[in-house]
Amino acid sequence: MSSSLKAQSFYRFRFEEPWSVGMGGGVSQYFGELYSLWKYEEGIQPDYNFSINVRRTIGTKTRLRLEGSYIQMSGQDPPSDPRSYRSPRNLHFRARNIEAAFLAEYHWKPVRLNNITRHFLNWYIFAGVGASTNTPKAQLDGEWISLRPLALEGKEYPGIVMVFPMGLGMKYKLNVYTDLFIEGNYRFTLSDYMDDISAYNIKDFYLNLLESYGEYGEGPMPERLRLAVRNPDWLDENGMPDVEKIRNGIYFDKYGNFQHRIRRGSGLEHRFDGYFTFNVGVEIYFSEDIWENWLRRGRTRQRGWRFW
Repeated sequence: MSSSLKAQSFYRFRFEEPWSVGMGGGVSQYFGELYSLWKYEEGIQPDYNFSINVRRTIGTKTRLRLEGSYIQMSGQDPPSDPRSYRSPRNLHFRARNIEAAFLAEYHWKPVRLNNITRHFLNWYIFAGVGASTNTPKAQLDGEWISLRPLALEGKEYPGIVMVFPMGLGMKYKLNVYTDLFIEGNYRFTLSDYMDDISAYNIKDFYLNLLESYGEYGEGPMPERLRLAVRNPDWLDENGMPDVEKIRNGIYFDKYGNFQHRIRRGSGLEHRFDGYFTFNVGVEIYFSEDIWENWLRRGRTRQRGWRFW
């Protein structure tokens, strides 16, 4: 009789639940004009992120996932490797973006199983498509200023960009209802303005910046020039842009092309920005009896089970 009752108790947990919800957080790392991990030894400059997602099993080893994320990323010249020739620009940015993505996961072991027989350890790869806000800011006189409306390089770029996430993850079964997951996710984008920097130098828009600034900072938008040109070599003794020096900083390179000595970007065409997140989180599988058998287990007088 005891064996029969035990078997009936465990039979209740032989369910297959295709839906789950997950949440996690971790570190984020930007890649672009102000940071390069691969080419130079500049260490890691991590920020933070957190996300929430909903998953559904659709095949033996396949799941679909809808995810929303809050991601902070940043970059700056001061810690850059001297070989990169980026330090003299003295540029920086910070962005706090909202991302939504739709992804497909392919698991190493089957996922269409009863939850009680779910594998303890399961690796998976994933890829998808999504969209992210694009909100770069820079600090000027102690205030964070949005860069996109200022069009420092004379070009308007969208506030929403396409992203293509892909990566590798691992899940560990904590109990019949819950998995622990660890995941690395890199996003390719279709924008070179996640950091508000794209042009190699200011040759195409320096006159426009000077017009916005005026002769002594009395122009309609003097902050445009102050945010675009921060190299101390092009500032006066008061830390303000040296208008005459900037106006005369032009030259012709060895190919006869018109250039300006104030540099901004890497000069590589079609090199889009990207960012990476490394997260740890939990995934909870939906069940009709999850409240009674797990969440309220400690409040009842009945002895609970550890459902592995």
